This record gives sequence, C-alpha cells and structure tokens, in this order.
Amino acid sequence: MLETERLIVRPLRASDYKDNYEYMSAPETYRFERGKPVSLEEAQKFCREWSAKETTNFWVAELKADGKVIGHVSFFPERPLEFKTWNIGYIFSPAYYGQGYATESTRAVIKYAFSELGAHRIVANCSPDNIASWKVLEKCGMRREGTSKKDFLLRNDKNGKPIWLDSYSYAILNEEF
Repeated sequence: MLETERLIVRPLRASDYKDNYEYMSAPETYRFERGKPVSLEEAQKFCREWSAKETTNFWVAELKADGKVIGHVSFFPERPLEFKTWNIGYIFSPAYYGQGYATESTRAVIKYAFSELGAHRIVANCSPDNIASWKVLEKCGMRREGTSKKDFLLRNDKNGKPIWLDSYSYAILNEEF
C-alpha cells in the first residue's frame, strides 16, 4: 500500500467492483482506451480475477477522505524481468478528471518501482490527442522519446474498419527520478 497526500494507492480488491464499474461503464472512459463500457457483472469479474493474481498489476487510487476508488494505475513488466523495465498506464473516473489524482497516484507507483522494485526504466504510451494523459506523464518526470504512427488499435468502427491511433512514447530512468 502506498500513501499520498490525498490517496491510498493499493492493490485491487474483489470488493472494488462497484466503484470500478462507475468509471469503467462510462463511455468517455474509452475515448483513448481499448474496449467498451462494461456491465456490473463484467466489472465484478475483472476485479475478482485480477485481485486473485499473485502479482500486483493494478493499483487502485482510493480517496483517503471517504474510501472511494476513483481510478487505477496498471503496472506491468515490459520485457523479461531482468531488463527491469515496466510499463505504466492509468484510467480514472471522468468525474475526477483535472484534479491531479492521476499524477499523484502515478508518481507514487513510479517512486515505489524505483525505490522498492529496483526498476531501471519505466515506459508509457498515449495518444497525441490525449493531452491530459501526456501532461500527467510529463508532470511525473517522464520524457517524450518519440511518436509511432498508427501503432495502437483502438477498436473497429461500426463498419468493422480498424481505428488506429498514433502514440507518443514516454520513459524515465531510475537516475532521472
């Protein structure tokens, strides 16, 4: 468990499904994310399955004030573990956009990765059109390393045609944090 000024950042629990459903069922959550709004049953299954895993790949951001889960940070090994490179991402409730929670929780996970896991490098990708997301990465000290053209399959449109997005690549090294 990690603690910030306003948040508890902790592993996902099966009991988080109702709060998870609130933001994962919102259509605006998927503007730059794969997938589609989930049902309550799908949120329950997701939380049950991912919370049962031995490794912590989903950290929820829980408000200290009332215990409400308002988003999550995903954190996965990017390459074999001996490369010590991790990929970080986040999804937050649209009701809490623009309040600094994504930055606060992402920074806490990055700090944990470098200080406790011995991470060498942390990477992230986001759409150039997702200005709020790349600003979060930059506020966390990550630098933009490049742009990949049409490398992210968002989904297929109603006619079955793929919707491809460009992506910015970001990274930060342990010694830069």
